[in-house]
Amino acid sequence: MINCFYRNRLVFILSLFISITSFSQVKLPKLISDGMILQRDTQVKIWGWSDKNEKITVRFIDSTYSTTADDNGKWNVLLSKHKQGGPFEMVINASNVITIHNIMIGDVWLCSGQSNMELPMRRVGPIYKSEIANSTNDFIRQFTVPQKYNFNMPLEDLESGSAAGTDEAGASRAGHACWKSADPETVLDFSAVAYFFAKELYDKYKVPIGLIHSSLGGSPAEAWISEESLKQFPVYYDEAQKFKDSLYIKSVEDGDNKRIHDWYVLLRQKDEGYKDPQKIWYDPNLNTSDLPTGSDEAGARRAGQAGWTTMNIPGYWVNTELGFVNGVVWFRKKINIPASFVGKPALLVLGRIVDADSVFINGTFVGTTSYQYPPRRYDIPPTLLKEGENTFVIRVINSAGKGGFVEDKPYKIFAGDDSLDLKGEWQFRLGAKMDWLASQTFIRWKPVGLYNAMISPLLNYRIKGAIWYQGESNTSTSRAFEYRKLLPAMISDWRKKWQQGDFPFLIVQLANFMEKKNQPSATNCKTATG
Repeated sequence: MINCFYRNRLVFILSLFISITSFSQVKLPKLISDGMILQRDTQVKIWGWSDKNEKITVRFIDSTYSTTADDNGKWNVLLSKHKQGGPFEMVINASNVITIHNIMIGDVWLCSGQSNMELPMRRVGPIYKSEIANSTNDFIRQFTVPQKYNFNMPLEDLESGSAAGTDEAGASRAGHACWKSADPETVLDFSAVAYFFAKELYDKYKVPIGLIHSSLGGSPAEAWISEESLKQFPVYYDEAQKFKDSLYIKSVEDGDNKRIHDWYVLLRQKDEGYKDPQKIWYDPNLNTSDLPTGSDEAGARRAGQAGWTTMNIPGYWVNTELGFVNGVVWFRKKINIPASFVGKPALLVLGRIVDADSVFINGTFVGTTSYQYPPRRYDIPPTLLKEGENTFVIRVINSAGKGGFVEDKPYKIFAGDDSLDLKGEWQFRLGAKMDWLASQTFIRWKPVGLYNAMISPLLNYRIKGAIWYQGESNTSTSRAFEYRKLLPAMISDWRKKWQQGDFPFLIVQLANFMEKKNQPSATNCKTATG
């Protein structure tokens, strides 16, 4: 009993000691980590947190900077101006010692926006194989900001991610570095727009380029503006106040989840393609001989598509007698595969499909995508294709708008150097007709949230400028004209918060957005571009 008492007391004392000492350890923001690129030709702030009134020294290149943490444990130093160069080390000394390795000095760009900026190099890999293979460049580096939101306050540091460096014992203090140099493996996660921007700058000026990538697909401009600046837009400001309530967020999420879940459950129950287990519509032996011909075809379609009919892919079924229908539609085609494809790994490329798809070859499931924007690329096992006739089936779910296959995209099978075009006439049949499904509430897109979590933690980091690729989410009829004020307000907001003057802010005009028109016409998009 006595030994147990003293042992427990000792554990308590040691735990208390560890707690106290860990509290006083100097902590750095996630941005200040191994491999970082610091802005050249200007004073750069290095900051962090420690115990209150703790003395901190920062050694960098040939200078030592000293400061004392304030009563809240916050501290910062300003480094002298430096020309481009590196690599360097930085040593931060207080109650603990942290060494930051492989630091370069060059130009730092903030890269932000929606999916246009978020789109990674891996998504454009088939187009830029050579560029990816030759991407190794230690002077182009990216830091990826975790996709988070916060409606209650501007954050001082990123909520997740790993900062890296070594303490005096030589151990990594937080896992892998967030700053990544470009090479054929890491570049796959770089923003494609940001990478090519950096590559062009580096090729021209031979200056290290740092990319701070902070973007989120689908996000509107108001999500990236501070609460203070958003007051000039009362509708968005009021909306931001509602989402400060976590219970309100939960009620919205719960309501959306139930509504969407119920829709998909009903869809599956109604889907004729699954109702008869002996005649599931992806079965290669399914009899589709009820395909009407001639004058009977139009009548069958008008009658609710009682049988299998045909349409050309790519295209949308709204342009057939099936009309504007939401739900699930099945597509089938017999494809003659040449002997040169057999026994090889193959790639099925199905352009883009609105909205979701599941694909079967010879009755075997090969892939699925849950929403309309990603390109469809499915690996086909070497044993699946056979010489001669093969049955391809695509089950398409459309919850809103026009369902079908996006035009001007590739629809092919690739095997080695061979390819086979899949465009043309396919059989199709309505599996289930459903009411329109309203989209979920994308809480992460709501006003202020992305600014607080993905911009505010970056404000101490000196940058050269910003590149911005966004606008589609602000192009609706009621919002497009407003973008003329919303985007300049965001630019002014960022410049004010960074406190480094009117830094360059480069904007990409939306390219080929919205449906192509054969004649000149009014479009919301024209007022939503930079």
